[in-house]
Amino acid sequence: MIERRPFDALGGADHGWLKARHHFSFANYYDPAKMNWGTLRVWNDDEIAPQSGFPPHPHADMEIITYVRQGAITHQDSLGNQGRTEAGDVQVMSAGTGIRHAEYNLEPETTRIFQIWIEPTARGGPPAWGAKPFPKGDRHGRFVTLASGLPGDDDALPIRTDARVAGATIRAGETAEYPLGRGRRAYLVPAAGAVEVNGVRLDARDGAAIQDEDVLRVTALEDAEVVLVDAA
Repeated sequence: MIERRPFDALGGADHGWLKARHHFSFANYYDPAKMNWGTLRVWNDDEIAPQSGFPPHPHADMEIITYVRQGAITHQDSLGNQGRTEAGDVQVMSAGTGIRHAEYNLEPETTRIFQIWIEPTARGGPPAWGAKPFPKGDRHGRFVTLASGLPGDDDALPIRTDARVAGATIRAGETAEYPLGRGRRAYLVPAAGAVEVNGVRLDARDGAAIQDEDVLRVTALEDAEVVLVDAA
C-alpha cells in the first residue's frame, strides 16, 4: 500500500522568515488522520530565510533528525554543542530527559531542511547531539543509511528508536531498491526530482506513506534525491 500525499495538499504556515509545510499534524496544523505514521511523528519541510532561525527552545523524549537540502544550518544547545551542517548532510538530536537548542540559518541564502521526529523506544536517557557529512556520491544509485537505531547500522548516526533514515541520489531512468519487509512502515519524500515508487508517481516534496511492501523500487523520472524513514 502506497498513499501519495501531494506537497500542495500539506498543512503549513508562513511566518515570513520561515515557510513550513507539515506532512503530519504540527503546531497550528491539525489533522486527526495524519497524526503519525507508526513511530514517525513529524516530517516538516522548512525554508528558513537568511540570517534567521529558531531561537533556543526545549525538547524531551524525541529523536530529531535534520536533513539539510540546501544551504546550511547552525546548531547550538544547552550541552555546549555547536555545529554547522551543510546540504546533503545530517544532524541528529536525542532529546532524552531534556535539552534546549537553537537552529539558525547564518548563510546568505535560504536554507531548506527536512526535520524529522521519531518517537524513542524508551523515555529518558541523557540528551545527545551529533552530525555527519554524507557525500552524495556515496549514495548514487543506492540507499545509504544516514541515522539508525537498528542492529548492524554501525556507520550511521545513532538514534534511540527502532527506525532507520536513509537517502539516495538517483539519475533519471535508474532504479534504487530498498528492502522494507512486511510489518514495517516507510515514509518517503523526494527532496528533488520526480520518481516512481512501485509504480506510484511522486513529484518533488510529495510524501508517500507506505506499508505492506516487501521491496521498494524507486525509479527516477528525472535526476532525484530521495529521503526515506523505515519505522516500526
